[in-house]
Amino acid sequence: MSESELAGLRNLQAGGSNQGGQGGGGEEDAAKQAQQRQAQEEAKRGMLATILDGGARERLARISLVNAPLSKSVEDSLLRMAQSGQIRSKVTEQQLVALLENADGGGQSAHAPKKTTIIYSRRKVDPDDDLDFDI
Repeated sequence: MSESELAGLRNLQAGGSNQGGQGGGGEEDAAKQAQQRQAQEEAKRGMLATILDGGARERLARISLVNAPLSKSVEDSLLRMAQSGQIRSKVTEQQLVALLENADGGGQSAHAPKKTTIIYSRRKVDPDDDLDFDI
């Protein structure tokens, strides 16, 4: 990972913690904060694009549609790993799956699968029911 990408990650993290403000301004401050958040999201997406390969990016996008908190936690951990230098090359889809299993609490493959029991309760039908109309 290049020095400029690492600097971008550091600025991304530093920008998130500097959201203090002054009491005056109201709408201008809100607009400025919204613009900063949007810029941070753009930087985050750009960094994820450099960290992940195509298949991993697609899988993470699909997961974000289904389970947004899980996707966000994986994205944050990927950014932390990249900033600390733990990621040396692009993350493949298989590596992302392993990271997702760890983030999800081990996944189902590490534990014995749960057994689901379905109980059918059928009503007993009386052959001489009063609702039968014999004409």
